[in-house]
Amino acid sequence: MKKVLVLLMVLLVATTMFAQGAKEAPSVVNGKPTIRLLTDATGIDDKSFNAAAWKGIVAFYGDTVENPTKRGQLYDVVTAQTQDMYIPNLRQAADEGYDIIMVTGFTWADALGEVAPQYPDQMFVIVDVNWVGQPNVQEFIYSEEEGSYLVGLVAALQAKEDGISNPKFGFIGGVPGSTITKFEMGYVQGILSVFPNASIVDYYANDWGKPELAKAQAKNWFDSGIYCIFSAAGGTGNGTIAQAKEYRMKGANVWAIGVDSDQFSDGLYTDTKSAVLTSMLKRVENSSLKVLKEAEDKTFTGGVVEMRMADGGVGYSQANPELSKAVIQKVEDAKADVISGKIKLYKTYKDALAHGAAPKGLSALDD
Repeated sequence: MKKVLVLLMVLLVATTMFAQGAKEAPSVVNGKPTIRLLTDATGIDDKSFNAAAWKGIVAFYGDTVENPTKRGQLYDVVTAQTQDMYIPNLRQAADEGYDIIMVTGFTWADALGEVAPQYPDQMFVIVDVNWVGQPNVQEFIYSEEEGSYLVGLVAALQAKEDGISNPKFGFIGGVPGSTITKFEMGYVQGILSVFPNASIVDYYANDWGKPELAKAQAKNWFDSGIYCIFSAAGGTGNGTIAQAKEYRMKGANVWAIGVDSDQFSDGLYTDTKSAVLTSMLKRVENSSLKVLKEAEDKTFTGGVVEMRMADGGVGYSQANPELSKAVIQKVEDAKADVISGKIKLYKTYKDALAHGAAPKGLSALDD
């Protein structure tokens, strides 16, 4: 009798543990795949990189960022406040049964490289990385230098229209590395195509989420005569926009350039006037849409996908009404020349230096 009771107790405990440990998979409606987006601490409110990925996800399901009605049912997002949460967050999403797990940024690469082999049937997606190399991971990289060339061109042409003979320009990066170098090199080459001897300075905050650092640097630069600053620094770059807004409200002729998403509205200081001259559009939302469509069609494959300007991967914003038709036309002509290959751009600082396409003394890193 005691043996029977012990056996029943063991079975009861095991059943309870199984029930507690089991995860209910997200529901599927009309055959739509499910996805969880995992971000770093800046989250989907960074008005930049993560926001673009989230925008594509909600759009796939017919929702909007303002009204994500199917969140928690077909898609979700989890923000990791620290990097030691990356692996647990990846494993939790896989255990909960999401069809696709998407991560944004190269800081996720090591964690994904460890977790992906443990879930060989799970579809993973990472943005800004091409070295994970697992068969179940689709890796997106972008031709950031192409879109950045266009915003550098916009800044230089606007300065020329303003009658500034020797304009100075700044670039603020987040964490230095090959991806942000592509932003900087494209921007520099765009400027130099109009002002071959332009003065260009740069600064790296070594952080994606400290706008106060960019704001302080922007103030110093604007005070010293810098005309326009392009920030490729995630949430940190919002400080550049904030400072440009303050100074334009006081009548100063200075500009900020947004990144990843169109940040025109973030720079508004009246109903129609914005301190954001243009934005380099890195259309991460198109990557979200692509992988979700492939999962729906059951055509998802691992490997590296490069999103170029010709693929709709990068571009620039024309939202600011202060951009003249003449400037836009020149930029559109240059865009066509980039796509056709007539304009050759250099992605690395080493190559740009070797071809006289960037000044010496910048802080950009190629690795």
